[in-house]
Formats: sequence, structure tokens, C-alpha cells
Amino acid sequence: MPTHRPPVAGGVEEVTFTLTAQERDQFRKVAAEVADGLPHPGLADPALLDDPGVLADIEIAARWLPPRLARELSRFRTRGNAHGTLIVRNLPVDDDLPPTPADGVAPDWARLPLATVAQLATVSWLGDVIAYADEKSGRLVQDIVPVRGAERRQENSGSVMLELHTEDGFHPFKPDFVTLLCLRADHERRALTSTGAITRALPRLSAGCVATLRRPSFRIRHSSSFSGAGAGVDEGAVSMPLPVLSGPDTEPELTADFHAMEADDETAARALDELRDAMLAVLVGTVLDAGDLIVVDNRAAVHGRTGFRPRYDGQDRWLRRCFAVADLRRSRGLRTSGSHVCAPLPAEGRP
Repeated sequence: MPTHRPPVAGGVEEVTFTLTAQERDQFRKVAAEVADGLPHPGLADPALLDDPGVLADIEIAARWLPPRLARELSRFRTRGNAHGTLIVRNLPVDDDLPPTPADGVAPDWARLPLATVAQLATVSWLGDVIAYADEKSGRLVQDIVPVRGAERRQENSGSVMLELHTEDGFHPFKPDFVTLLCLRADHERRALTSTGAITRALPRLSAGCVATLRRPSFRIRHSSSFSGAGAGVDEGAVSMPLPVLSGPDTEPELTADFHAMEADDETAARALDELRDAMLAVLVGTVLDAGDLIVVDNRAAVHGRTGFRPRYDGQDRWLRRCFAVADLRRSRGLRTSGSHVCAPLPAEGRP
């Protein structure tokens, strides 16, 4: 497992959008009004958010977001950009944050109304929110924090370098967009979130490599975070054979995981190594601060994070994650009516 700090190229400024103080205050007002109108007992019950009425109210309120932000999100949804990444700075978050949850789950969602609504409202401009019962108990908005004892895990609870990957690439209905909203940076500001886009890496790949990556010669081991009690997925489960690249030659869709992806033969393994080297050469990255939100086009880019040192003092790094898909209806066979949460995967990893 790689432990080095990957190189990061320039380009962060090209994908960064910053709200003005006036725009942030406007967004805060809208988010606060929506949060106040949610049914009680409030956001403490995760199931409350997975409600068509609640999500519709948030989506309607999102139309009152600052127009510049709405245009930027809409543009990214339809056209993307060269890096497959959008960074939005200065989003409203709650002023009085509770301690970073030691076990990876915020104990009372009612303490984070602004952050929760602001993130869901932002996501509604990208598509429909989606979650998975296999992971984080199916929460639509998930807490990403270091957990004691899980430091070396290649998942969201770890703190060693997190290898570049497509989010939930083994899932038949993986998210189209991944959003990460920072509530609290790590103490030393060493955790660099990085992304790499396939369109920028493609010119660095040989024709033979590209041809190999388009063959269904790869499998992805299911994340251990998808293997909690009652998840219904064996920790040793792997995806069906799949290609790394698919779709148009010049703008292919990417599914890769440089930690959990297994190649069927030596040729495929060499192609995967060549792809990783190309990705490392085109990375963009940033340390996320409170109020920063990064949006990754999960179809066009991989993402990862450099290592950092948690202190487990209640002030550790704390992100909140939320997924979106362009077409929620595609996953209807795995969801109950009205729910945005996919049921647990069967052991073979497909519905």
C-alpha cells in the first residue's frame, strides 16, 4: 500500500469558485429557513432526510441559492471541466460545532442544520441524492472522520494516505457525483484532497494500454466499510468483471481503484500501473478548510487524500459526504418506493 505523498499539479484556481460574504449570508438565510421548517424531532433521526417531502422542500429552496453558485453547479453538471472537479469555498456551516464524533457518526444531526441543508441543497443542483444501506447505515449525509484503531484502513475512517479511487466503483449504481463538505480541517492542515481526471491522463497512455483498459479484465473488492453488521455483503466480495474505461474515445467514463482493483492477467496489471502513473502526473489538490466543498465527477475522475495525524481530541478533521446521481430511476430495483437508499447488495455484488 503506497504511503508516499503523491505529486499534485497546478490547476486548483481553475476549478475553484468562492462565494462572496453577501452570497454566503444569502445562502445561510435560505438554509436556516429550510432547517427551521423541517419536521421534528429534527435532524437527529437520519431516516427523516430520506423522505420525498423533505427532499422536495430542500430542492425547491435550492432555487433561491445565489445565482452565481447555481450557474456554476449547473454548468459543472452538464459540461464538467478538464479536471472533473469543482471546489466551492465559503459555504455556510454551523458556527457552534460539536466535537468531531469519535466513532464516525454525529450523535445529533439537529446540531448541524445549516451544514446538512446547505450540502443537500447544493447536491440538488447536480442530480438526485443517493445512499447505500451497506454503508454508514444508509445515511444521505455521512460523517467522514478518523476513527481510533482504523488508521491504516483504506477507507474513510483511516488517516494514512487514501489511494486514488472511483467512489463505490464496484456498485452497479455508483454515484455520479461525490461531494465532501469540510466542517473542520486537520490540526496540521496536511490532509490534501486530490483528484485526477481521465481526459488529462489519456494523452499519457499508450494505445495498447487504452485497449487493455477497455476490456472487462478488472474486478474491484468491496470496501470493508460496505461490510458492516447486517450489510449483507461479505468483506471478501468482489465486483463482476468490468472495464476501467468505457464510452467515447475522447471522453471515456472511468472506473478505477488503485488499492482495491484486481487485474485478471499481467497485461491488465501493467495497464493499470500505467494509468496510475498518468493520473499521478495530472493531479490537482487542496487542503479543505471549514466551509469548503469539493465536488468530484465520479464518472470522469478519481480522488484520494494524503495522510494526516489525528489527535482524537474532539477537534480532528471532519468532512460530511453526500452522493448524487443523474438518474435515480435507474436504481429503482434496489430501492423501496420513495426512498433514495439502495438496499444491501447480494453477495455477488449485483442486483
